[in-house]
Amino acid sequence: MSDNARITFFHSPHTRSSGTFALLEELGADYDLHLINMKRGEQRQPDYLAVNPMGKVPAIRHGEALITEQPAVMIYLADLYPQAGLAPAIGDPLRGPYLRWLVFYGSSFEPAVVDRAMQREPGKAAMSPYGTFEQVLATLEAQLAPGPWLLGERFTAADVLWGTALGWTTQFGLVPATRLIQGYVERVAAREAMQRAAARDAELAAQHEAEAEAAS
Repeated sequence: MSDNARITFFHSPHTRSSGTFALLEELGADYDLHLINMKRGEQRQPDYLAVNPMGKVPAIRHGEALITEQPAVMIYLADLYPQAGLAPAIGDPLRGPYLRWLVFYGSSFEPAVVDRAMQREPGKAAMSPYGTFEQVLATLEAQLAPGPWLLGERFTAADVLWGTALGWTTQFGLVPATRLIQGYVERVAAREAMQRAAARDAELAAQHEAEAEAAS
């Protein structure tokens, strides 16, 4: 790591920030965990809105830098720990595809999934940020097909993002659990750091549930 400042990680269990939690474990990062109990509405309180006015997680603070938006957080963290090898460096032929797939998640995949979940049409082709859900899924599956990882033989932070995202979207039936997608999800989830983060996240989720019930 090139900077001695510790990372403060703003996290709520069983949310999109669970992917960042897993990435921190994969990186072996030094960080302070700042929990946000969404069951009690803490994401809408002034203290957290000063961190992220959108009231969303994940967010990280590193020195004077404050980063929100899941793909941006992952890009920042993976570059901060180059020794972990989870981010192709500038000049590496995989750097462009790596960035493409991190950004594709937020620019195309999530809007497509949300529209499908809400049973909304994507809009006219000239206006839709992603085209159609079928196009998004076909593009993703074509990238996953060579395997075993999103960029072939190299596991990167993009796999942490997509492995966790496809895990919960297939679990809730938002994305079809095709053989290709399910196999990929299982490979990512089987990694030691991913399992460690998932177990800790489950503990934190149970703790937040208990706190919310006690306060009601």
